[in-house]
Amino acid sequence: MSSIYRSNGREQHRISRRSVLRVAAGIGAGSAIALALPSCSTTEKRVSQAVTKGQINQSICSWCFQKYWDLQTTCRIAGRLGCKSVELVEPRDWPILKEHGLACAIANSHGFDKGMNNPAYQDMCLGKLRDAIDACAEHNFPSVITFTGFREDIPDDVGIKNCVAGYKKIIGYAEKKKVNLCLEILNSRVDVEMKGHPGYQGDHTDYCMEIVKQVGSPRMKLLFDIYHVQIMDGDIIGRIRQYKDYIGHYHTAGSPGRNELDDSQEINYKPIMEEIARTGYTGYVGQEFIPTRDPLESLRQAVRLCDV
Repeated sequence: MSSIYRSNGREQHRISRRSVLRVAAGIGAGSAIALALPSCSTTEKRVSQAVTKGQINQSICSWCFQKYWDLQTTCRIAGRLGCKSVELVEPRDWPILKEHGLACAIANSHGFDKGMNNPAYQDMCLGKLRDAIDACAEHNFPSVITFTGFREDIPDDVGIKNCVAGYKKIIGYAEKKKVNLCLEILNSRVDVEMKGHPGYQGDHTDYCMEIVKQVGSPRMKLLFDIYHVQIMDGDIIGRIRQYKDYIGHYHTAGSPGRNELDDSQEINYKPIMEEIARTGYTGYVGQEFIPTRDPLESLRQAVRLCDV
């Protein structure tokens, strides 16, 4: 997605990722730290290898760090930390990833507000999904992100039916191109930009899994966002064990707040990563947290924590 949306049931307006990040990462003491960050060249000199074990293929979500670093810098940092991907990058910028020997672990498609649950948006969604599938197939990248969309008064059972019907129109093409479609669960409880999505229909793991199972393809997967699942459902390790064969991608962030993976938040990431490794998972885990302090130190800490 090149832009994101907010809806509170009364209004909906379009805002840029950059403005979201200013709001989300620039509150309180975090804003003063962000203003005092060193230059990119100085930042890069402080990078040291973080990944030493490598059972988890780690990726950096580009949008979380774009207010601090340009894509070239992010790629250099990713490489030095031992990450294998910078994700949610537009195809026009994929040559930059290739320069650094990096993948785009998961590609953008349609937005999360207008999704496959509403037949009025399906032609648009299918077009964007097809374009993303083609781009991934051409560059040998594995996955494309997708969303249910907001409820908009659509009953939950009808939302499932509509999503299944819509995905069945495109899943054969994904199979042919050997690209995964990863349906993301998002929390609907937190009414803060990019920390929650009130009105999103696919807001529970079991709901999204019902869609994945009914589509019935090895290329239809779940994007298991640990932060969102913790807020809506909990039982993270139990759900990983239950749905391990259907998970195509993971995202991280601290809860509450969608910030660093540190001791100020409630998710115990080390045993979660150990469980992911035990399942034999060979995909990617994307670091998708919003920094509130030195982004390099926060990222290095997260990468080391997830290196099990």
